Amino acid sequence: MSLSISPQIGIHQQYARIGIDADLGQFQISQSPASLEITTTPAKHDYHTEGGKLTIDNSAWRDALGNGPHLEVMNRIYSKSQSIALQGIAKIVEDGNRMAAIHTKENAIAALAADSTQDIDFREYMYMGDAAYDNIDLNYEPARVIRDIQPAQVHINVTRNAPEIQYNRGKLDIYMQQHASVEFTPPQIDYKI
Repeated sequence: MSLSISPQIGIHQQYARIGIDADLGQFQISQSPASLEITTTPAKHDYHTEGGKLTIDNSAWRDALGNGPHLEVMNRIYSKSQSIALQGIAKIVEDGNRMAAIHTKENAIAALAADSTQDIDFREYMYMGDAAYDNIDLNYEPARVIRDIQPAQVHINVTRNAPEIQYNRGKLDIYMQQHASVEFTPPQIDYKI
C-alpha cells in the first residue's frame, strides 16, 4: 500500500511589537505683577504782595490859602512890586494933579481924604496861589503781586518682575512589548500501518 500524503510543516510567525509610553512635559509659568512706586511733589504757589502807594500832594491847596512855600510867596511879591510901585507913583501924581486943579473949585483935600478910606485895596498884594477845584493831586500806584508757581511733578518708577518658568520633563519609555518569533510545527509522523 502506498501513501501519497506528503507531510506539511506548519510555520507560525509573530511580528515584533514595540511599546511606547510617553507623557508630555509641563511648563509652569508664574509672574508677580510689576510693582509701581509713584511719588508726587505737590505744586508750590508763592505769592508776594507789596502794598499800594497813595500819594497826596496838597501843596497847591496850601498855597491857595496863603500858606505856600516862603520862597514862592516872596518871589510873587517881588515880581509884582515894580508894577505896584508904578501904580503908587501914578496915584500920587493923580492926587497932586487934583490938588493943583484949583479952577475946578473942588475941595480936593476933603475929597482925597474921603477917597482914601475906599481906596485901600490889598489885591495888588495878593501873594496866594490860584484857588482851583483840583489843587489836591492824588496819585495811586496799585499793589504789585509777584507770583512764583512751580507745577506739581509726578515720578513713576516701574519695577518689572521676571517670569519664573519651570519645565517638568515628560517621560518616554520605549520597550519591547512582543518579541518577534517564528514557530515551526512539524507534521505528525507517527503513522500506523
